[in-house]
Amino acid sequence: MVELNESTRDEYMDHIIKAAMQNDIEEFRHLFLELHPADQTDVFLHLEELERKRIYEFLSPEEFAEIFEGLEVDEQKNIALELNDHYAAEVFNNMYADDVADFLSELQQENVSDILKSMDDEDADDVRELLAYEEETAGAIMTKEFISIKAYDTVGDVIELLRQEGPDAETIYYLYVVDEKERLAGVTSIRDLITSISTEKIENIMSTRVVSVHEKTDQEEVAQLIQKYDFLAAPVVNDDNTLLGIVTVDDVLDVIEEEATEDLGEITAARGSTDVTLTSFQAAKKRAPWIILLMFFGLVTAEVIGRFEETLETVVLLAAFIPMIMGSAGNTGTQSLAVSVRALATGTLEKRGLWKTIIREFSTGLLIGMMSGAVIALLLAIFYRDPLLGGIVGVSIVLSLGMASVIGTTIPLVINKLKLDPAIASGPFITTLNDLISLMIYFTVATSLIQYL
Repeated sequence: MVELNESTRDEYMDHIIKAAMQNDIEEFRHLFLELHPADQTDVFLHLEELERKRIYEFLSPEEFAEIFEGLEVDEQKNIALELNDHYAAEVFNNMYADDVADFLSELQQENVSDILKSMDDEDADDVRELLAYEEETAGAIMTKEFISIKAYDTVGDVIELLRQEGPDAETIYYLYVVDEKERLAGVTSIRDLITSISTEKIENIMSTRVVSVHEKTDQEEVAQLIQKYDFLAAPVVNDDNTLLGIVTVDDVLDVIEEEATEDLGEITAARGSTDVTLTSFQAAKKRAPWIILLMFFGLVTAEVIGRFEETLETVVLLAAFIPMIMGSAGNTGTQSLAVSVRALATGTLEKRGLWKTIIREFSTGLLIGMMSGAVIALLLAIFYRDPLLGGIVGVSIVLSLGMASVIGTTIPLVINKLKLDPAIASGPFITTLNDLISLMIYFTVATSLIQYL
């Protein structure tokens, strides 16, 4: 198998394109099929439409299915339009059911119906089953291409079964044992088979302590479970413990990427607009509501400053430190927000305990505040020759950063208790809230000590 890198990709692509344009099918297939499927996809994406059409002629639907599975959904939509109906149907028949379901879930219902009608009945039924599940559940991301065996099978029988059906399964490292009613009864592995004699019964080498997930389990919980146990796959069952499918580690990697992208969008108040393929109008439409909402919070900030107008008029220099205090509190709160959301996502919050986490972040905020406050107080005392002014700003920073840490930690926890995504306690929201509180602390401290300035 040929491995492409930056230095060889262009040259290798030139050879492939030359073979395609010269209608040299044998040379093209030799060059192209020597590549890893991921590299085949990369090469395919660099081709022009005319060159891609040659590939459809030179590759069978089964061979092209691997390339199609490696494309992003938007790319799949565009490529699907280039395929004739019969070729496309065969491509879908040769794809894993969960990958077909992922693609169809992004299409209009009428297009979905047409594609399913063109597929083989058995393959189409598997896809329909997956599409019926609620999004982001174990059932929606599981694959139907797995191998189940019986407890009374022998090792030799199973190995022969793998020779026949293994090429069509998504993974064969784990083999799930079911009873007469297709209920999950145990699990064994390729390692167990290889190290056992061919006449050994599966019931003698299987483990009955099977870790499974329910079909309605959230995909993020499935990912955490597979990560916790270092699984390559996890079986999916229903209320009757019937084996429905498996979630493989490659699906989990997709879930982790999807959830990370979603959380990043929530934390930055840019949910749904992190995709660079969106137009400026589409991105603005998704981001604008949060920005407008935060503008109203900004008006409250202005009101707080207005209430302490007399203090500012007395010591105008106090205004110079407003951005610094607000910025420090906002940054500290965002750091605590990241810690809190991450702890919730990984489950470490439950291990450590709610109050221990809050106290830890509050203490961290205070320590950062003390260090920052001491530095700024010293600088003000030196450059402005006013130790009291330095003390006001320093104490305000200590209190503001301590409170900011508590707010950044607790708000995601409260939102999580309400059964909402804690990431919606976005960075801009936390920052704006901490702006308000830090200003109130700053002006309260300054007002109480202004007579001594």
